[in-house]
Amino acid sequence: MAKIIESVPNISEGRNQEVIEACVDQIRNTAGCTLLDYSSDTSHNRTVITYMGSPEACEEASVKLAKKAVELIDLTKHTGEHPRMGCVDVMPFIPIKDATTADCVELSKKVGQRIAEEANLPVFLYEQSASAPHRENLAAVRKGQFEGMAEKVKDDLWIPDFGGQRIHPTGGVVAVGSRPPLIAFNINLSTSDVDIASKIAKIIRRSNGGFDCVKAMGVLLEERNTAQVSINMTDFTRTPLYRVVELTKAEAARYGVHVIGTEIVGLCPMNALFDAAEYYLQIENFDAAVQVIENHLL
Repeated sequence: MAKIIESVPNISEGRNQEVIEACVDQIRNTAGCTLLDYSSDTSHNRTVITYMGSPEACEEASVKLAKKAVELIDLTKHTGEHPRMGCVDVMPFIPIKDATTADCVELSKKVGQRIAEEANLPVFLYEQSASAPHRENLAAVRKGQFEGMAEKVKDDLWIPDFGGQRIHPTGGVVAVGSRPPLIAFNINLSTSDVDIASKIAKIIRRSNGGFDCVKAMGVLLEERNTAQVSINMTDFTRTPLYRVVELTKAEAARYGVHVIGTEIVGLCPMNALFDAAEYYLQIENFDAAVQVIENHLL
């Protein structure tokens, strides 16, 4: 059976459409690779690109993307709400069909080495590809961001896995690795007070005793003057979307604000949405595999 792998790189550009399209074109123009989605956020100044294909096709597309991004994106001039350390900030690989975590780890190492050699971008391996336990968590790897990374890599604990003990002067460094499926999920609040969003994020995220499979931070969407709880859901089967929404509503009420909307960035497993529908509609004995028409067509 043909192996299918998904990649969801994040590039540090969400405002310049010409740059975004030039980067996305690297995926469009790679044989055997299918562009599924790309979504930009001007406040975060970031674009999430989703594509899938054979390991070989994903390898070529990913390296081409890194080479184009380092050519066009200058982090010395970059501003945005989302933390970042590289022109391609993070490049995860996810097994989709007849592929394993081991396949994605192997692919991440090939891609990481090629990005260092061909795009001149140092690379950290993270998550399931990490070379040491302290490098598994992306937030730990990215701590210090682009502005602090040149000093950070002087520490022997933080020498990049590929590319030497340095950063690219305008492109920074890239995190590459294998990980399980992740849902990028944002909750917008009826306030511009980012401190409230940050306090709610602290309550719901794992690192502060919240939900086991949730990473979260508070940001301000400047163009909408709206505070947002920006969330990564690392395992929706253990922590479903609706639980995060309901706790966020309860915590927001403590500050006299409410949830005005949510966003899913990029693609999302359909079962995560089925779980939310079953909960909010209070459907009894719901079986998505049997009762959803589209599931009989797949």
